[in-house]
Amino acid sequence: MFVERVSVTDKARAVIEQLRQQHGELMFHQSGGCCDGSAPMCFAKGDFLVGSRDLCLGEIEGCKFYMAADQFEYYKNSHIVVDVSKGRGSSFSLEIPLGLRFMAVSRLFSDEELPNVRPCSS
Repeated sequence: MFVERVSVTDKARAVIEQLRQQHGELMFHQSGGCCDGSAPMCFAKGDFLVGSRDLCLGEIEGCKFYMAADQFEYYKNSHIVVDVSKGRGSSFSLEIPLGLRFMAVSRLFSDEELPNVRPCSS
């Protein structure tokens, strides 16, 4: 059984479902610092072109979650929880017009979890 690299809070899960109803299939990309710092950004599937250097860390609520390989070097030993808070970020993420913003909360994997972490894919 794999330990997942990314998960989602109940509050964020509800926002993802609301966005899915409005925009159809979704995907996430962890921003590397452009526009709104380093934050998970939500797009309609196909509206963000995943690059050859991007890695898929897993899925949250049926949405693939990507990050650039060079940024992943900083996160490779961390679990990311996607949450949501009030406030308008300055990104292009779909939740911004709702007056909300997704945020990533990370923690290091434990020594017990680390050997069982799900591998990334391209």
